[in-house]
Amino acid sequence: MSMSETPVSLSSRSGRRRGAEEILAEIHSELLECKVCFEIFSTQQRLRRPRNLPCGHVICLECVHTLANRTLQQLECPFCRQLCDMGGTYDCQALVALQELLGSETPRSSFLCSEWTVQTHEERLGIMCLHAAFGGWGTLINPTGLAVFGPSGAVVVVHGGPEKATVFSPQGERLHGFGRYGRGSSELCHPLDVAVTPGGHVVVTDGGDRSVKMFSSRGSPLACVTGPFELPWGVDVDSLGRVLVTDAQTGTLWQVTVDFGRSKVLAKRVVVRELQCPRSVVSCRTSGRIAVLEHGLGRPRRGDAMPVRLKLFTKDFILVSQVDSFSLNLMPSMRLDVSSVAFDRRGGLVVSDTRRGLVWSLGDLHKEPELTPVVVEGLLHPVGLVTRQNFLIILDSGDHTVKIYSTDN
Repeated sequence: MSMSETPVSLSSRSGRRRGAEEILAEIHSELLECKVCFEIFSTQQRLRRPRNLPCGHVICLECVHTLANRTLQQLECPFCRQLCDMGGTYDCQALVALQELLGSETPRSSFLCSEWTVQTHEERLGIMCLHAAFGGWGTLINPTGLAVFGPSGAVVVVHGGPEKATVFSPQGERLHGFGRYGRGSSELCHPLDVAVTPGGHVVVTDGGDRSVKMFSSRGSPLACVTGPFELPWGVDVDSLGRVLVTDAQTGTLWQVTVDFGRSKVLAKRVVVRELQCPRSVVSCRTSGRIAVLEHGLGRPRRGDAMPVRLKLFTKDFILVSQVDSFSLNLMPSMRLDVSSVAFDRRGGLVVSDTRRGLVWSLGDLHKEPELTPVVVEGLLHPVGLVTRQNFLIILDSGDHTVKIYSTDN
């Protein structure tokens, strides 16, 4: 069975512990070995790293080289026979992260049975419960970013499928997709993040060809920014409709002003320098504050999460506060692995923890952070967050789904 045939079921879980065991068994049997050579994927051995093909199937790097025609620099997928360029393959980050997660020293299931999950109903009013889920392997393939259209509530997700941007209704019905593999203005190579402007335009960072591409809500190309970027990663839109982009390679935060009506880029400038591998960026629509998540602050010790730092700026890009991994690990035996960040409706910060599959509230980072659990069950590997009224919309790359949580009233 290829990975694209692996079923995803959320309703089969009858309890937390049982669900976790079933998921781990499925991961080991279906996801963590190459279905060509049947060797276990490995993040430590370069040739055993899992690689995405443009069609969505995953094989190890050694099999990519073995199957490829060196002269044409092409290979045929052994499962669906689709022809693809060697340059169109890329690391399957979801499987890499899952291997790191399974090798961590603190099992997630033991945390879910800890004191956080045995609080009384009155104490749990801040805990959010799963309201809906949609997507799954095949519909979404190794998703990396999501955003929400303001008026309609539709959700756009960028991922590794044939059409690399997919739009869903608020109820999870697939509406349409766009951005087939390629380097043209209407195509996407390796999308990393996505944002939606107040006018409903879609902005995507494409690490494959080092560009930021703008589309209409239906996927028609509007503008493409290249040249200044080495590795554009995170993207969001500020309160004035300007596009914010992090460049993980150069350590910069860019501000891009676009006239979407005329499909013209008016200005682009660096607003923050000397960042350390910045990834996620998010702007608060009410206060104008901007949060940037930095990764790779030194090498982690064995079993530790990747060191990160969260920086908070004013709307004029003046640094007002920051907190790093050491400060975030406020509880004994806690090691947070923060992958994404969002502002809640009160202007506080919310972060996802990929190590434990949780979501935490940090409160107002301008004051002393207060680590409070918001989502404590149902997540495998959250990589994207969007807050909307009383809902939290989470992108879970562990089972390739979008999950919507609401407060348990």
